[in-house]
Amino acid sequence: MSFAVAEIQPLNKEMGQTVREYIDTLTKPPGSLGRLEEMAIQLAEITSEAFPVVSPPGVIVFAADHGVVEEGVSAFPQEVTVQMVMNFLNRGAAINVFSRQIGAAFEVVDIGVAADIEAGGVVKRKIRYGTANFCKQDALKREEVEKAISVGYERAENMIQQGSKCLILGEMGIGNTTPSSAILAVLSGQDVSVLVGQGTGITSEKIIHKQEVITLALKERKPNRNDPIDILTKVGGLEIAGMTGAMLAGAVNRVPILVDGFICTISALLAKEICSAASDYMIACHRSVEPGHKIALQLLGKKPILDLDMRLGEGSGAAVAFPILQSATLMLKEMATFTSAGISK
Repeated sequence: MSFAVAEIQPLNKEMGQTVREYIDTLTKPPGSLGRLEEMAIQLAEITSEAFPVVSPPGVIVFAADHGVVEEGVSAFPQEVTVQMVMNFLNRGAAINVFSRQIGAAFEVVDIGVAADIEAGGVVKRKIRYGTANFCKQDALKREEVEKAISVGYERAENMIQQGSKCLILGEMGIGNTTPSSAILAVLSGQDVSVLVGQGTGITSEKIIHKQEVITLALKERKPNRNDPIDILTKVGGLEIAGMTGAMLAGAVNRVPILVDGFICTISALLAKEICSAASDYMIACHRSVEPGHKIALQLLGKKPILDLDMRLGEGSGAAVAFPILQSATLMLKEMATFTSAGISK
């Protein structure tokens, strides 16, 4: 991963200051557009452009399965992962609807689904047929984790080369709030009981069971807090690693990374662990109702744009937030200045 870490540059603070001063010449009271002004400045710092562009966005959904589903931690059976991938390919999922709405390029990557997907349109990068059950053994091999990060990096680079001006990353994997909660427990040092929620909609009894499963796994696997690759190896997921790699590629290429909900934010934290500068290129898009998400956002140091009680994943919350970012760029590009409008300050 050293290739990514070495190439992530600091934000262009000079460009940010230039844009900050320009915003104060626009026909409005200073600061009156609130966080839209902050977003415009951040986008300028990320892209090194005085008039940053975020359209068209590129959406990549990474799909994979999880052996820990054997422990009864999900409301849905594992075969729903492949069924949902087919739904993505048929353009019927929420993320498809929102991607169409914002004119996004879209792809779904099979990075570790537990079944073969023969349908056309899926990007086949399967590393293995789902993870192992991390209650019984390590979820992955270290080289599999590194390969998954590389796959994510490669898909994001491809999306950027095709012209996408920002990245929206999503995931599909029945059971994936369980590894995400396990990873967050390691990174935050918080007790599992405050991190674990309903996921896809499990009962309160199943929540307690899920907490016990994660607690047992962490005791057995003993992931190294200071080694993000080891954490992914012990209790991670292939789609989580894939999104991590995609975020590193976004940061290297100075492309804004729109961070979705709980699982995506876990990938963001892992990317930050690999290279702290990566988080400078991230924008938190919404606050999930999953209880661990608030803690994950605090660790990431980000304030989300939206709070709509969402908990779907797929990149859906980031796609819904995208028009607000676009508004920030259009404010810069299209608003008149006091001078051009002939208005007295």
